[in-house]
Amino acid sequence: MIDADSPDVPEISVEWYQDIVDFAADTPQPVQWFAEHFTEGAILLLGALWLIAAVSRLGGGPRDRAYALVSPAPVVLAYGCSELLKTVVDQERPCRALATELTIIAGECPPTGDWSFPSNHSTIAGGLAVATLLLSRRVGLVALPLAALAALSRTFVGVHYPHDVLAGVLLGALFAALLTPLFARPAAGLLHRRARQAERPVRDPATPTSRR
Repeated sequence: MIDADSPDVPEISVEWYQDIVDFAADTPQPVQWFAEHFTEGAILLLGALWLIAAVSRLGGGPRDRAYALVSPAPVVLAYGCSELLKTVVDQERPCRALATELTIIAGECPPTGDWSFPSNHSTIAGGLAVATLLLSRRVGLVALPLAALAALSRTFVGVHYPHDVLAGVLLGALFAALLTPLFARPAAGLLHRRARQAERPVRDPATPTSRR
């Protein structure tokens, strides 16, 4: 049963949350087991996809290598921002704030103090997916739906409201989309200068210099 007086939570998000966890509770046990373990596996798979895309760019020019090298930084910053937002918003987990009797996690709700908004997993998933897309469109098109499923799974198992995961995905995606090109520009310049220095011929000290 829903506690309609839950503060600071959009009513539509509460309704969607209840619909999703009710549906999840009626799914077969193998589906529930898979959903419980899916998010962590999806994050690892997204990391692997990012690595594949990054390695493909390391053999290119300074700009390609710069994108590959700096792309993890916005994801880390997005995660840090999501942690900061949690402490500011202090939104209780829905599996604790709402009187929902049936969730897949069956009473294993994160403790008070492990706040709900935004979803850290969704932030990482959104950041990795967009970072991968910036490196490789082909691999990124695989990463994007995987990130969406990873975010949805957090509501499916009952630990986040839909607006938690939506905010997390958008936060990670925005950080990756905006900061990766910003960080890559000076990094590409530095790599270009180093490449030019490496191409300069080194004069042999034993070789006499010409005189006029």
